[in-house]
Amino acid sequence: MRYVLLHPPMWRPDTVAPALETSQVEARPVRLARDLVVADDRPTVFLLDAESRSVFPVDVMRAFVDAGGAIVALGRNGETDVPEGLPTEFLSGFLTQPTSPRRLLVAIRAGFREAAARAETARARGEAAQRSREIGELTRIGVALGTERDIKTLLDLILTQARRITQSDAGSLYLVEINQHGDKRLRFRLAQTYSKPEAPFVEHTIPVDRGSLAGYCAVTGDPLVIDDAYFLPPDVEYTINRSFDERYGYRSKSMLVIPMKDHKDEIIGVLQLINRKRNLDAILATPVDVEKQVVPYSKRTVEMVTALAGQAAVAIENGRLYEDIEKLFEGFVLAAVHAIEQRDPTTYGHSGRVAGMTVGLAEVVDRAGDGPYRGLKFSREQLKEIRYAALLHDFGKVGVREQVLIKAKKLYPSDLSLVRHRHAFIRRTAEREFWRKRAEFLEQNGKNGYDSFSKELEAAHQQELKELDQFLEIVLQANEPTILHDEGSFEELKAWAQRNYLGLDGAAEAFLSPDEMRFLTIRKGSLDDAERHEIESHVSHTYQFLQRIPWTRELQQIPLIAYGHHEKMDGRGYPRRVTADAIPIQTRMMTISDIYDALTAQDRPYKRAVSIDRAIDILTTEVKEGQLDADLFKLFIDGKVFQRQQVAED
Repeated sequence: MRYVLLHPPMWRPDTVAPALETSQVEARPVRLARDLVVADDRPTVFLLDAESRSVFPVDVMRAFVDAGGAIVALGRNGETDVPEGLPTEFLSGFLTQPTSPRRLLVAIRAGFREAAARAETARARGEAAQRSREIGELTRIGVALGTERDIKTLLDLILTQARRITQSDAGSLYLVEINQHGDKRLRFRLAQTYSKPEAPFVEHTIPVDRGSLAGYCAVTGDPLVIDDAYFLPPDVEYTINRSFDERYGYRSKSMLVIPMKDHKDEIIGVLQLINRKRNLDAILATPVDVEKQVVPYSKRTVEMVTALAGQAAVAIENGRLYEDIEKLFEGFVLAAVHAIEQRDPTTYGHSGRVAGMTVGLAEVVDRAGDGPYRGLKFSREQLKEIRYAALLHDFGKVGVREQVLIKAKKLYPSDLSLVRHRHAFIRRTAEREFWRKRAEFLEQNGKNGYDSFSKELEAAHQQELKELDQFLEIVLQANEPTILHDEGSFEELKAWAQRNYLGLDGAAEAFLSPDEMRFLTIRKGSLDDAERHEIESHVSHTYQFLQRIPWTRELQQIPLIAYGHHEKMDGRGYPRRVTADAIPIQTRMMTISDIYDALTAQDRPYKRAVSIDRAIDILTTEVKEGQLDADLFKLFIDGKVFQRQQVAED
């Protein structure tokens, strides 16, 4: 061990030089307070004479001692005790004057021993503090890895953190893949190079064998610590691929290759770090930079990266499991939507279109720079929650009778068929009556006046047939659903309902029964009040179904979001008739998308599809009436959400 003796400039160290073993002790004169520092972590003693006390303030000496140095003070002639103003806790020795070289040598050696002890204590404390920081850093990284579920983001986080804690310039990450035949390969999933950020990344696979660094690590499960990748020992099985270095003018030198093992001690990937640097921000642009900056990976860095790799492996496995669960749930949701559409083919694609527009509107809201929603942001999980709620908003239709669910016209097909048969019966009766009257005339009058009678009878008969056909046409027109309450008039229909015909038993019967009139005079849509109530119950069925699903915390609002998609801001919606304050913004967005798609959908047999302009006009009317959120509707129009949905379909 070498020692450093700091002394005042006027003191002559050669007075004790032979006894100090000068080959091990470096004597340095100290003139200024700023020069009073512990030298390179070596045991350092400062010899303080009386004349130098004023040059070195108490706080400077305190800092020197705290850093591990020791102070031996020399008193003035006649001083027998440590003078006031010179704290005794700073001193390892105090020598009165005059003093002998022997006493001075003993004091200096004692100071060196004390400085060495302090330096060792400081080193141990520093090492303990460093270990504590490392443990804390690994804990923070572990927490970050544990909360990230997106695999791509997770892999990037793993490699970035591994490079940061080891001060590595570059790194790559491989994951083990197993094909359907059970064969393993390593997929090169990610690469980062601080000094060559422009280098493109190309994903590919390599064999799991001993020929490559990553393959060797995956086969053996042992880390590789390489001081210089260009000078590997001649007896190793692996080689380094220099293609990246040659293509981009890079120099891979120190390398650390660590297997990532999961909780079952199975290798799921390999983490490879390249060129540990003295300074993390240094750029390795030239070979000189590499020689100056790159250092080998220490034993401690291997331990840290091994710990990080273990955390990373578990995080990746959890991420994959979460992905599998998401895929499973996505399949369940799509199967549920398919079940709805199989039961009601007329609305095929409706749920998907509404989901697409609602998510699109949420993204527009997320970017809004002004208006009441300018500060509102939706996370990735919240967008997923909105999408699932929109996809499943009509699932409750499975609890609605199929004949009501797919009712395309105001009359059920069997009821319309009965009206058609009735029309045909009345028409045939009219024709039979026409021929009966002709026969009776001929029987009673012969041909006398027959031509005139026949002409009048034919004209009356044709007029009657025309009126009967007009009756059927009026019924068919009235049977067509309307979009708005004020479309269509039923005066002619009511007039026909008051007319009678003779049935088979000779009794008078109405052209239209009260039930038929009730359906045919429906003002909007194809459903009467009872049927509409049954259809509207699908919202409650949806809510009850979705409530039974054990949603994760991020998706727990799905039942409530879907529940209100037919509610209106002014309380005129259903089923709860709540007002704006009780309707989540996600639901308000879905309501706009749902109405727009219902108006413009081409596959609804019970109504004509309206044009985009007409649909926007109808929605605008509902906004003015206070039924829809005006600010969201403006964003829906300004963001052209409906057009993006149209492009997606095309």
